[in-house]
Amino acid sequence: MVTSTKKRPAKVAKTRFIGKPTGQIQERVRNVRPEHFGVISVDCAKRRSKWMLCDFYGKVIIEPTIVEHNAGGLKAMTDLVRATCQEQSLTDSIVAVEMTGIYHRPVQRAFRKAGFDTRTVHPFASKHYRRPLHPDCKTDDNDLEAIFHAAINGYGLATLPVDENYQSLQLLSRHRRNLVKQRARLQVQIRRFVHQTMPGYADLFDEDHFFNKSIAIHVALKFPLPALIRKAASDGIASSLKKSKIRFQPRTIDRIVAWAATADEPAALASLLTQQWQQLNSMRVTLGEQIE
Repeated sequence: MVTSTKKRPAKVAKTRFIGKPTGQIQERVRNVRPEHFGVISVDCAKRRSKWMLCDFYGKVIIEPTIVEHNAGGLKAMTDLVRATCQEQSLTDSIVAVEMTGIYHRPVQRAFRKAGFDTRTVHPFASKHYRRPLHPDCKTDDNDLEAIFHAAINGYGLATLPVDENYQSLQLLSRHRRNLVKQRARLQVQIRRFVHQTMPGYADLFDEDHFFNKSIAIHVALKFPLPALIRKAASDGIASSLKKSKIRFQPRTIDRIVAWAATADEPAALASLLTQQWQQLNSMRVTLGEQIE
């Protein structure tokens, strides 16, 4: 018996372009022809930006123009771009906005609201194209040329719309990470102050347990000098911990009392330093609550 074999359809090779997929504009340029494809380049700053309009070949249609970051200025910019595109028969276009922290977002928002295909250019990409053009001269006009070249070479990247839930989670996550970093910096500062008022005290506890899972910070707040710990002794410290409903082990208190008996003299301005680190600790507690 002759067995029949099914022939699989040959895979059609997809056209491949050099560059990032989200930056490709080759098909669009070919469909409308380069002289009818506009590129709006924007070099952003904090209070104002500079922009220009060219066709794909680099013919400057609108010279570099400053726009103030206010409602009237941004609307006038988008209206001028739309009117000029119609007048010059630019049937398709993209807006290439250089990323500048958060300061490029007003311009990006204005063009998107006006219905333009708005893309972002990373500063590394524009810097790469500016260096061979103007190696020793960085001006806004030269940056605009570099942004234009980055955009037409596939480095003006389109970003997909993101729903509000994801944006909220992203914002909260970044805010929490920022709070954690600030708290970590405060903890380093507090330990440095405590070392001046209670030399060697922080070394009795593991670094990650000085503020958590130990009685270290509570004892330091109530008895901020070695002399106060010697005066309170084990019974006084235990009484304070019980009053605050903090669990403890007697051997930990004995270790603190033993340290106080041989501790070095605190700094000359110990009372002022104590006040400062206790204020920092209040800030640390507030940050901890916000993090939770």
